Amino acid sequence: MFCLNMSCKKYLDQKPDTALAIPVTATDFQALIDNVAIMNAGVSGGEISSGDYYLADADYNALSTEDYKREYSWQKDHLFSFLGNNDWYTAYRPVFTCNTVLEGIKKADISPASQRVYNDIQGQAYYIRAQAFFQAADLWAPAYDDTKAASQLGVPIRLGTDFNQKSVRSTVLETYGQIIADLKSAVPLLSPLPVHPIRPSKAAAYALLARVYLAMHKYDNAGRYADSSLKLSGTLLDYNKLSPGAAYPFPQFNAEVIRENKTAISAPLSNAVARIDPQLYSAFGDNDLRKSLFFKAGKNGGFVFKGSYDGNKTLFSGPAVDEMYLVRAECYARAGQLNEALADLNTLLIKRYKTGTFIPLAGTDANMVLNNILSERRKELIMRGMRWMDLKRLNIEGYQITLARQANGVSYSLSPNDIRYALPIPEEIIQLTGMAQNPR
Repeated sequence: MFCLNMSCKKYLDQKPDTALAIPVTATDFQALIDNVAIMNAGVSGGEISSGDYYLADADYNALSTEDYKREYSWQKDHLFSFLGNNDWYTAYRPVFTCNTVLEGIKKADISPASQRVYNDIQGQAYYIRAQAFFQAADLWAPAYDDTKAASQLGVPIRLGTDFNQKSVRSTVLETYGQIIADLKSAVPLLSPLPVHPIRPSKAAAYALLARVYLAMHKYDNAGRYADSSLKLSGTLLDYNKLSPGAAYPFPQFNAEVIRENKTAISAPLSNAVARIDPQLYSAFGDNDLRKSLFFKAGKNGGFVFKGSYDGNKTLFSGPAVDEMYLVRAECYARAGQLNEALADLNTLLIKRYKTGTFIPLAGTDANMVLNNILSERRKELIMRGMRWMDLKRLNIEGYQITLARQANGVSYSLSPNDIRYALPIPEEIIQLTGMAQNPR
């Protein structure tokens, strides 16, 4: 979207099918939305940076680009050198399509009989645009902080298809305000459940609102929207019915998937090289089925991840039922509703342990209950693209989580609330647009 040189503009002007050069009908607009490679794509920079895995020196040295090495070691600049093939491109590419759809529907001749179809498509576009802005904010904006959000720089918000419009950075407050506005616009337009999980639905919009409000520390709202999503889509998988010996035990589009979204495997995240942090792996007990369903022994030592809800080596990052149980549980705990929090946590965990071995968690200490939920959140949602968001929000609240890695005998660290939690915008984008770079 912000590739403002002529070659990038020409590319982004192209539609997925030449027959759709000028989308007019509901079928045209839905075809644009259903371009899964663009509209269901997730960024990888947060997961690369989040610290749940490590690379052996040989694998680090073999990374295909210097960018990946710099992301892995939390360098201050030059993390996204390839214009047209990086997270910025992935995050903003759907925005143009969504704006094309939204502008086109406003001009469409819609009969009363087809209004509901057009409404649903419009809702899908609002949802995907919100998700795109949220992914961008997670990488390139600081953690949301009520005391600073009105003054700190967020990300560019593009609400039209005019390439001549100058790109400027909104504040963090404006960024999150637009994300929420888009999702709230989507809710009344969307069908409660989708015809297929690649498409957004009302359940997905509620789920994404829960995720966004969690990132903003708005726990009342996060819990309320998680509850709304669960009322529409609340089926949990029983992990006892899955095969730990399978290469990838979880079926794609399984019952917990609310909306499909996937993170393409960047070189550092490949399960051929990304070894799970040993302390994190050891946190899974022997009767915890996630230990055998999520991980397998690596070829060169350690354990690697195989538990993607995408059913293959790509990483699932969409909203899912298990996430909503954990969001609602956390919000109950923060509100002092410990019985409700534990009920949600136990409902989830009994489906994760070998039959007959799970002992329901209990407790009256609010901090202990909350910490148990956060611990299970990290374990359950490993490699889902959410750890970076959690590190940012929890460190704002004083959790003091420091990340540390080594490569070739050199130690690297990322301290709590470090300015590097807002990744550098690609230098080419800064040069093309004149936008302000994140502080380094």
